[in-house]
Amino acid sequence: MLESLITSKTRIKLLLKFFLNSSNTAYLRGLEPEFGESTNAIRHELNRFEKADLLTSKLEGNKKLYQANTNHPLFPEIHKLLIKHIGLDKVIEKVIKNLGQVKEIYLVGELAKGKNSKVIDLWFIGKDLDRSYLMSLIEKAEALIKRKIRYIVLDNKELQDFLKNKRTDELLLVWKSE
Repeated sequence: MLESLITSKTRIKLLLKFFLNSSNTAYLRGLEPEFGESTNAIRHELNRFEKADLLTSKLEGNKKLYQANTNHPLFPEIHKLLIKHIGLDKVIEKVIKNLGQVKEIYLVGELAKGKNSKVIDLWFIGKDLDRSYLMSLIEKAEALIKRKIRYIVLDNKELQDFLKNKRTDELLLVWKSE
């Protein structure tokens, strides 16, 4: 879907990197091996995003560190577009209803780090979840979005234990009960 609107593969990779999870940061040289593209192509797009005020940057030593500008008026819309692009909105919509006491859903793994992936890793936080129902919904969602979905069901204590040892930029909260 996104590829028909944005023809630059580098631009799409940068959007996913910075706008799916706004806590992601990167240096130009770090993006080169991750994207498998030349630094010139990446630099060109980074400069374009920075000039449009979509990215902010700061110098750390002799390196320029980039991050999404969450204060930009288009940030929420770009984020929503990317959520739809990877199919996460449909997964959540299909899964939440009748599942049980879901408190939160986190995106983890490659997508949470802003790297495009054919696999969506989700953590469901809650209790008394109907796992067989979840499994059937996941299968339907996979067919709908044409991506594999891996999931884990955790209770709040297990999540807190994990957070003690992991960086929070490896988790992206995508849904929370009201």
